Amino acid sequence: MKTAFSTLGCPNWSFNEIYATAKDIGFDGVEIRGVGDEMYAPRMGVFSPEKIEATKAKFEGRLKISCLTSAACLDDAACLKEAEDYLVLAEKLSVPYVRIMVNGTTFPTEADLSLCAERYAQICDFALNAGISARPLVETNSVLADSAVMKDFLKTVNRPNTGVLWDINHPYRYFGEEVEKTAENLAGSIFYMHVKDSHMENGSLKYRMAGYGDMPIYDALKAAKATGFEGYVCLEWVKRWMPDLQEPGIVFSHYYNYISYLFGML
Repeated sequence: MKTAFSTLGCPNWSFNEIYATAKDIGFDGVEIRGVGDEMYAPRMGVFSPEKIEATKAKFEGRLKISCLTSAACLDDAACLKEAEDYLVLAEKLSVPYVRIMVNGTTFPTEADLSLCAERYAQICDFALNAGISARPLVETNSVLADSAVMKDFLKTVNRPNTGVLWDINHPYRYFGEEVEKTAENLAGSIFYMHVKDSHMENGSLKYRMAGYGDMPIYDALKAAKATGFEGYVCLEWVKRWMPDLQEPGIVFSHYYNYISYLFGML
């Protein structure tokens, strides 16, 4: 398995600071979800026609851009244009994955899954027809954090380039799923993982540095490995949305050491 962190965790860092930190610590990947004030990756200066080749050159070694994380939501018709923009950029950068969601809520919210499946199929077809190797991954959020529902959703779409981004927090916290059940239901479809530790405090979810909450992170890694998963295990530290969380310089280094230790136990 490979290590990565999302740029959600360092909203005030420049692209150069993100790159230098990831390289210095030893990460395998950086997931792009916002750099500075720009959230839409296709508009970022480092990916402009004038700078994209220099940016690509930075990631020709061990460190890669592991995923472009869009805000495309399948319950919104605008998702088609955003997903296509991200997939085109991913192909230019040789990035393997683009994240999309069923809707923009973390907790379970109703969605027209038939319509969402149609739109996801359109996105998958766009990538296939354009010769884009990047895979559009649907995250386990909202109603699709129920892995049985996600499994049926993927069957409905029935395209060779579907896939799942397993955020281990959502099925466990919102549906009470054991991580082994999630991995079993989605075996063969999990291509990327998001990790964030947490615990419940007075009925509210509180995020903690890896190992300081009660999320079964090791069990999730073990269950994923049993399905053949060997991909990126990415820290999603949501500091952009919660500024009071600990600073990224501390959190990223701690996560790398912690997750590397768990990898060694698998």
